[in-house]
Amino acid sequence: MPELPSIAITSGEPAGIGPELCAMLAQHHAREPYAARLVVLGDRHVLETRARRIGITPGYLDFTPSSGTRAPGGVEVWQQPVAVPVTPGSLDAANAASVIAMLGHACDACATGAFDALVTAPVQKSVLLDAGYDFSGHTEFFAGRTHTPRVVMLLVGGAGERPLRVALATTHLALRDVPGAITRALLDETIDILGKDLERRFGLADPRIAVCGLNPHAGEGGHMGREEVETITPAIIAARERGWNVDGPVPADTIFVPMHAAHYDAILAMYHDQGLPPLKAASFGQGVNVTLGLPFVRTSVDHGTALDLAALPERARAADMGSLDSALRLAIDLAHRKPR
Repeated sequence: MPELPSIAITSGEPAGIGPELCAMLAQHHAREPYAARLVVLGDRHVLETRARRIGITPGYLDFTPSSGTRAPGGVEVWQQPVAVPVTPGSLDAANAASVIAMLGHACDACATGAFDALVTAPVQKSVLLDAGYDFSGHTEFFAGRTHTPRVVMLLVGGAGERPLRVALATTHLALRDVPGAITRALLDETIDILGKDLERRFGLADPRIAVCGLNPHAGEGGHMGREEVETITPAIIAARERGWNVDGPVPADTIFVPMHAAHYDAILAMYHDQGLPPLKAASFGQGVNVTLGLPFVRTSVDHGTALDLAALPERARAADMGSLDSALRLAIDLAHRKPR
């Protein structure tokens, strides 16, 4: 039988819902093993304490890099110690360095091929920024650490032959900064990365991509903004000349209507809150964030740290691990197809 892929899972902000979700995942893996070796990065004491808090005894194993495929149903823990004790639901900047170290270790191990894919639970950007780290998100962190000049955030939601896939031209920017950030170079590189990874990682031949306009009604022919005329349309024409099957610019208030979206393998939105609201409305709790362009497969949940849920055991017990489950399943699927 082929060797199972090894998947690294970062447990996220220690005061958030990540440790509970990891425990739920381990419990599920014990009953119905995923087709992968699972290694959770986090503080084992925190992980076990938070599991007991919600009535789960996952029986974590110590991570052994050279062990190969472990027994089905076992989840290993790669110890990433916190600096100070963790109070669920209460952020502490003293643990920011531990979170950054955990992400760095996971990234480096995946980049060197020690793992076949990385799944990330949510982190709290604000506490990392308060601690002095220049951190705008996992996507940018992994790109910088792997010296990847351009990555693309892709959100995947829904099921079937053509799930909704939404890529972002810009990510974590203030809205006022978006028009200036949308350049020909950005769109050229984004479309190329999106098209190539739809082919090589998702196995789609000649993927069909719709590109949103920036302005209402895609600019109304230049009467409601010039970005479509001067930047977006020329980028689409050039992408077609490079062989990509690209349509647009299309109004964002039209393309996400299911009957239109169903004709495309992916939709490229111009900014964060243009693309994510329709994706999350259609599949919140099951959506997956994928970083395209990295030298390894990376998926993530589509939600935040849920500090309010983590604060109370009864609320943490009711947390939904659906997005983490979806992110893991997609990571395993992509790991099987990753370029060699």
